[in-house]
Amino acid sequence: MVVPDNLKSAIISNNKNGIVVNESYADLNRHYGVVVDPARPKKPKDKALAEQGVQAIQRFILAKFRHHKFFSVDELNEAIAELLDGYNNKVIKHLQQSRTELFNELDAPYLNPLPQNNYVYKQFKIARVNQDYHITLEKCNYSVPFQYIKEEVELRYSTQSIYIYHKHKLIATHPRLRRVGESSTLHEHMPSNHQYVNEKMNPERLRSWAKNIGEYSSVFVEDAFEEVEHKPNAYRKISAVLSLAKRYGKTELELALMYAVGMKTIKTKSIKSILDKKLYLAISANNTVNEKQSLFDNHTNIRGADEYK
Repeated sequence: MVVPDNLKSAIISNNKNGIVVNESYADLNRHYGVVVDPARPKKPKDKALAEQGVQAIQRFILAKFRHHKFFSVDELNEAIAELLDGYNNKVIKHLQQSRTELFNELDAPYLNPLPQNNYVYKQFKIARVNQDYHITLEKCNYSVPFQYIKEEVELRYSTQSIYIYHKHKLIATHPRLRRVGESSTLHEHMPSNHQYVNEKMNPERLRSWAKNIGEYSSVFVEDAFEEVEHKPNAYRKISAVLSLAKRYGKTELELALMYAVGMKTIKTKSIKSILDKKLYLAISANNTVNEKQSLFDNHTNIRGADEYK
């Protein structure tokens, strides 16, 4: 058991209702087999031994260096390091033993060996599994077994890996992705072909939805499926675009998708922008863009070079 300061970055709350520890800090303590019992706010006597130890070493170092000048932190740290062994081996008068002897006699026999692996800092987050059986973390997607669709899961992630838990049970592990929009999909997480039919969202249902809207909606769906390696990775994009028919109308969405196909884009944001700005109205019936008048077209207000001869 250790009694640290009541630092805000580690202790979320420490009052009569109990102690709530930051998840990353708690994970560090679990790794090293330590129980944390932080000092109460404004109660330095809760860790009197620590305060006394700091005071003693501080006085010892300041007394030794009171006539010295140092010109860098590294130089000071090197000088302090040389004093530590002398301080720890110094005999305490009323105990007739040094701090090193007391440590070897009282503490060392009861200490456990350090874990084989160093602690890797992790962050924690709660997420909900999307309809494509992926969770999203910092704009990257990671798969979980499809049975957990719409379930709430806990993410524990480091700079290298991400671990996904459901009710404290590990259900998926992935390497950490860095590029925005990347997906990590494990084949064993995917439903088999005969199970697609029983899922609430599946490719055939999306194709039927698109067919009900129009020809260009069907083209968009097929393009979206071709863009990804696993069809479920396109579910969210397709659903988001086809849902725009409720807001803008089927005809408007079809015109926007016709324009998008011509521009060779299937990004959701681009299609929304086309609908909001009605860019498809710039295309005439024969699919040619109406010519816009130039600022330098000839008209009576432009005098020309001859005026200044």
